[in-house]
Amino acid sequence: MPNAAVRRTSPASERNQGPILAELQRWLPPTGRMLEIAAGTGQHAVHFAAGLPGWHWQASDPDADALGSIVAWAAAQPAANLLLPPLQLDVLATPWPVESNGDQATVPWDAIFCANMLHIAPWACCAALMQGAARLLSPAGKLITYGPYLVDGEPTAPGNLAFDADLRERNPAWGIRWLHEVVAEARQAGLALQQRVAMPANNLLLVFGRTATPA
Repeated sequence: MPNAAVRRTSPASERNQGPILAELQRWLPPTGRMLEIAAGTGQHAVHFAAGLPGWHWQASDPDADALGSIVAWAAAQPAANLLLPPLQLDVLATPWPVESNGDQATVPWDAIFCANMLHIAPWACCAALMQGAARLLSPAGKLITYGPYLVDGEPTAPGNLAFDADLRERNPAWGIRWLHEVVAEARQAGLALQQRVAMPANNLLLVFGRTATPA
């Protein structure tokens, strides 16, 4: 259950929510069901739910304090009327709480969104995210990730190099991930990279789906 509803604030989320929403509006159909993984403060959830009024938005996070923050942001943003109560979800735990048990079939999700998780989580979380998405997405569903990546053959921005070094100093299991390794984990789960979009502050938005098309 969520802890006391204390609204947290992430300056990065405040800066990037506009550009990310513009891409979601570009790539997503008018209506659908969205599962957000590692929703953090909840700023993205309420902003995107308000900006995608035809979408039911299900935020989730493994941290109970984050769930409380999501609740607090939702209370302050009543326009996000299709934002569902947040769920505690750890990608490494199976089944995920949105998966049905017993004889009841799991209702597929039209999209799954995950921002800024892979570099502040153990590498095993990447495979878990891809496998969970493969279990839950509808046939035409999309997994959309956002964050910094290292790209083989392309120069890395000095800011991302410094950020990567800081992450690894804070926790040796963390660090900015190589794009080709993330794509390989997706492929193992039956997903393919369909689109790569350059975003502000040296981030990338990646769109994965079940049908392979050139990235």
